[in-house]
Formats: sequence, C-alpha cells, structure tokens
Amino acid sequence: MSEIITCPTGLTGRIRGMKVREERILADRKLAKAGGQIDELLTACWEETLDAGPYDFGDKGIDWSQVLQGDRFVALLKIRALTYGPAYAFAVGCQNDGCRARIEWELDLCDLPCRELSEESRAAFGDGNRFETVLPDAGKRVWFRLLTGADERKIPQLRRGAGDKLLSAMLAFRVVEVEGVDARERRQFIEDLTMRDADFLVDEFDRVDCGVDTTIEIECPECFAA
Repeated sequence: MSEIITCPTGLTGRIRGMKVREERILADRKLAKAGGQIDELLTACWEETLDAGPYDFGDKGIDWSQVLQGDRFVALLKIRALTYGPAYAFAVGCQNDGCRARIEWELDLCDLPCRELSEESRAAFGDGNRFETVLPDAGKRVWFRLLTGADERKIPQLRRGAGDKLLSAMLAFRVVEVEGVDARERRQFIEDLTMRDADFLVDEFDRVDCGVDTTIEIECPECFAA
C-alpha cells in the first residue's frame, strides 16, 4: 500500500510502508552506528518524487542528507502509519508526586499538527540556508541554519562530546556567523550569551522551521492531572 504525501516544505511524493526486507536496515548495527538507518529506510520506502519542493536533486533520486528534519520526520511518521497503522499506543507515569499512576495512552499519528515551511523561510533556505536575527541583549546580528539529515548524523557525537556545555554546543552547531565576531571566537561569544539571548535564539530556530508538533497533553485518569 502506498500513498502520496506532501511534506512541510512542499516536497511531494509517493511513499509506502515497510516490507520484510527493510527489517535488515533496522537490524544493521554498522549502519546504526554510522547514523545511516533513517536515510536508508526513507530511500527504500520513497517510491516516486512528484515535486522536489525547495530542493535541487537534479536528475538523481532524493539525497535525504540534504532534506530538512521537518520533512524527514513527516515522511517517517507516514511510513510508520502505513506499516503498522496510524494508532500509536504508549504508557507514561503520572507526574503528580501523590499519584504516580501508570497512564495508558493512544494517539493517531495522522492527527498530529504539522507546520509548513513559510514562504520567507523557504526563500532563505534556497538562498544558502541562512537565517538572520538580532539578539536582544547583545544587539548583534546572528545568522543560523536549519538542520538537515546530514546534521542529524552528527548530533549524537556532538552530544557525547559536549559534556556540561550541551546548550552552547548545540547553539554553536547551528550559528554560522555573528556580526563583528571572528569565526574562531564564535564559540566563546556563544558561551558568554545571556540566558535571555540563548532562549531567544532557540525560539528563533523554532519560529522559522517546519515540522510536526509532538507536544502531547495527557490527563491522568486517576487524579486528572495534566
């Protein structure tokens, strides 16, 4: 069974659910260690491109390493829904210290809200994937980029090597230029940002991006805490 989907950037194509042969991709430890499982799975299940959206793949098939995270996640959710059905069941513990009941919950993956890439963001992505903003406290212009599949493969190693500086490491990974700051001093500049500027920058990353909103509000059936 296959279905035509349109991703948040406008990338459109025909996609199918997993077949038995795709199990080898999930079981391939070498591929998992290299971070290539998702790309292989997307390549296997994407049958046809009908509209390349903002991407330029030429006459070749989709290079999923160039595709934005938001598109990749939507495609993966659709593969999962076509393979096992749209219902996704899971269990969580109630966060109320006086309750801690086990909550069984189910959601429809097709009902998750999805935000499209705006025309402004699409233009900026097509023009070199550079987005500009101004930090409220530092008063400097900053240019950053949206994350692609190639970036996804680097993030696990980045997290492992960041130690107690994960926030600054992740910010530095996405910031490509700071007004008046030499590239060699960029990491230190980010380390010295106020938390207000850091939070603002994270919000800007999200504001111009696209993808599925995975924020889920769950109510405990025992104490009714959300």
